[in-house]
Amino acid sequence: MDLTPKEIAEIAIQKGTEKVKMTVPSMFFLGFLGGAFIAIGYLACIRMTGTMPAEWGSYATFLGASVFPLGLILLVLGGGELVTGNMMIVSIAYFARKIKLIQLMRNWFWITIFNLIGALFVAYFFGHFIGLTEGDFLQKTVSTANGKVEASFWQALVSGIGCNWLVAMAVWLSFGAKSFGGKILAIWFPIMGFVLIGFQHVVANMFIIPAAIFAGELSWEVFLPNIIPVFLGNAVGAVVFVSMFYFTSLMQTQSELTGNEK
Repeated sequence: MDLTPKEIAEIAIQKGTEKVKMTVPSMFFLGFLGGAFIAIGYLACIRMTGTMPAEWGSYATFLGASVFPLGLILLVLGGGELVTGNMMIVSIAYFARKIKLIQLMRNWFWITIFNLIGALFVAYFFGHFIGLTEGDFLQKTVSTANGKVEASFWQALVSGIGCNWLVAMAVWLSFGAKSFGGKILAIWFPIMGFVLIGFQHVVANMFIIPAAIFAGELSWEVFLPNIIPVFLGNAVGAVVFVSMFYFTSLMQTQSELTGNEK
């Protein structure tokens, strides 16, 4: 039997408590894998849509979105650390007063750095060195990256909120399924949804923008002005709309009831 929302919240709190105890070497390897897996999912999306005829329109976007979840599936089922998932998992442990703010910040910082290294690895060696994001696929790579960096600060931030609301929900729902099949379905649709809508994900952008930079089509000057607001938006999406809402409604209410009984 799959788990209830309250049971999912308890699992998320426990996992968040465990994550802040990880050593830096462990965070490096798992964070690298997390960034690389998300980049591989994005690479599959580019390869799916890069040479599709323009008249296919939104159908091409749908097909690309359908393969993008590969990244989070590999991460959740195979093992890995992703800062956008940890924004939900670690923050709900903080709301439950199981960890300190400095522990949360340490986890987010290192996982972000190591996700970046993993994403850059895929962007350079698979995208540029082998040429999987260039050649016939260069136009799609560059147009996608331009769509990210051309957003204003506030547009990128709000887009980041929408994205990680869905990504955090994908991770949340995966906790509720006990089988691999159930976890895959729990992940697939929210992730496909955020890509189909066009929301911005900080780790995905760590792949697609550098892929265009390595191809000589963009400069590093546009990287941080996009990454910063998307990161902030992703944090709000996970912390406020998932961790805080569910903790307040499911766990805080229980604490108050227990206190009244005493």
